[in-house]
Amino acid sequence: MQDTAHLQSYRKQLARAEPFSSPLLAEGAFAVTDPDGRRVAFGLPREETVHAGLPGRLQHFVCASERLPQMLEFYRDLGMAESDRVLEGDALAAVFLRSDPEHHSFAAFRAPQSRPDHHCYETNGWLDIRDWADRMASLRIPLWWGPGRHGPGNNLFFMVEDPDGHKVEFSAELELMPREMAHRTWPHEQRTLNLWGSAWMRS
Repeated sequence: MQDTAHLQSYRKQLARAEPFSSPLLAEGAFAVTDPDGRRVAFGLPREETVHAGLPGRLQHFVCASERLPQMLEFYRDLGMAESDRVLEGDALAAVFLRSDPEHHSFAAFRAPQSRPDHHCYETNGWLDIRDWADRMASLRIPLWWGPGRHGPGNNLFFMVEDPDGHKVEFSAELELMPREMAHRTWPHEQRTLNLWGSAWMRS
């Protein structure tokens, strides 16, 4: 959230808000539970958790879900605006939602089971993507997917896997969208997820 006043004002809008504590968040944080049972926390960072280093702020979180229509409704009810949806025929295959002008703060993909998909760190530009990739190379961490450019969001990206197999994305130049801009529709195909080449298809 932007500041304490923003956090407190938003909490008053959510009847189902629950207290939430974390070593990463300052006092006053709260959470809600989505249709998959996932707790979504809102708060402000503790000052001691902010470190210098390569640019890469937490930008969005993505999950896979068996309940995609319910997830879309839940996150829209939180005040998010739908940016893009991916359709396979008439069936919803993915949704992207924004909480500010950046294309998405949250996205969800249709999958046979509900689980985390990836989380993403937004950098300042293409040269930062290069620097982060060089950082991974220095640590002998191979790139798992990318570099590439997504269709929805139009951002440059690559992904790595952590030791538990969780996907971590580094992104640059995510598209900006006015609040009033209507969502768009994309076909469920590899090119939607990577305009430059092969894609990670969840379903």
